[in-house]
This record gives sequence, structure tokens and C-alpha cells, in this order.
Amino acid sequence: MTPLFDLDGVTVDRAGRRILDRVSLRLDAGERLAVVGANGAGKTTLLRTLVGLETPVAGRIVAFGAERRGEKDFREVRARAGFLFQDPDDQLFSPTVIEDVAFGPLNLGLAPAAAVARAEATLEGLRLAHLARRVTHRLSGGEKRLVGLAGVLAMEPEVLLLDEPTNALDETHLARLVEILAGLEVAMVIVSHDRHFLERLATRAVLLEGGRLVAAQLHRHVHVHDHVHIHAVDEEHEHRHDGGG
Repeated sequence: MTPLFDLDGVTVDRAGRRILDRVSLRLDAGERLAVVGANGAGKTTLLRTLVGLETPVAGRIVAFGAERRGEKDFREVRARAGFLFQDPDDQLFSPTVIEDVAFGPLNLGLAPAAAVARAEATLEGLRLAHLARRVTHRLSGGEKRLVGLAGVLAMEPEVLLLDEPTNALDETHLARLVEILAGLEVAMVIVSHDRHFLERLATRAVLLEGGRLVAAQLHRHVHVHDHVHIHAVDEEHEHRHDGGG
């Protein structure tokens, strides 16, 4: 099977510091690879390198069966690998949701009507159609994250590169994000500090430490917790129950 990505000895330097040191990595179709490591370990740099946004000083990058070296090579890679940025505000730049989700398909060469139709279908499939006419900068943080993902999925990528996708999500939007991602058949590279999120989605893991990648293990545990539930109080009912007038 031809891997989707195959990195061999890739080294990336920035401002005199070695960020990635002879990194080798293979991603096959259907895999959901978790990339873990401390803040500043180079996880985002690794994602950026996969799509040509960082230039290695050494090593070889093969993506979708072809070696990738220059910008022209990586344009095709970026059309086939969808990158969900760590900050949703970096992802959204069109005035309305429907325009933003249609932007990627337009960039792929679809006619405007076809791009809008694909955007509408994508939002409908993700149960986000009610947001289509909303102004992007007025969305909540969770809505921005889901709309950003919709924009990526509208390009019909073969791989998703997810950079801290659970950052600042409330429980409702986190559950929806997990539901969407779990239902997709595309391969994923997931950078996250959220262990429970990774346990629910990833099929294998690697640890980035000191610029090097090493195999890691995902542990799934059954937990029993006491939960504090918060309920609105019916003060009138409570007053009656306590014997009040």
C-alpha cells in the first residue's frame, strides 16, 4: 500500500534552533495518528512541514506517492490534505459562513455555483446549515471551530491535519467535534494535549521529544467518577417543600 505521507530523515531548523531532527514518519490510509509532546516540542512545525509551510534543511518528503520539494509540488498536497489550524480565527476570513466554506472549493477550480452547492451540502451533512448566513466573526468559539472544519471538509481531503482541535471548546461542541471526526473515513494526524479526545479517536500515537519522533502507546481505561450535576432551582417549589407559605 502506498503511504499517504512518508517522511525520511526530515530536519527543520528555525532561528538557529533545531526543531525537527531526522524525523521519519509514515501515514497510511485510514490511520488516525496522535502526535503528542510538550509545548514547544515542534508538533505544529511537523504539521506545517507535511504541507510545505516549513522548508527542511535535510531529508525527504513523499506525499501521495510523489516526492515533494518545491512550492509547486506542495500546492497539490495542500489540495489533498486539509489543515485545521489551532486558532479558529486564523481559519475564517470571509464575511459569512457560506462564503468561507465555499472558498476552498472555489480555490480548487469549481465554478461559483458548484462551490456554493458543495458548501451547502457540507454544512447540511454536519448539521450546521443553520449557520450558513451567519457573520463569521460573530460566531462563538465552538461554532468557529466547527465551521472551520466544514471549510476543510468541503475540499474533500484525503487526510486531515488537526492542530489542537479541542482548544477552548465547551462540552457540547467537543462532543459534536468528536462525533463528526469519528464518522469520517479519512486519515488524520492529530496534535493534541487532550488525552481523552485522543483515546476516543486515535489508532496509534507518536511522541515528539527533543526534535525526534518515537513510538508511543495509547492507554484506554474504564473510569468510574462521581459527577457534580448543576440544575436550575425552582425557588418557589423549594420554598413550599420547606414549609413556607
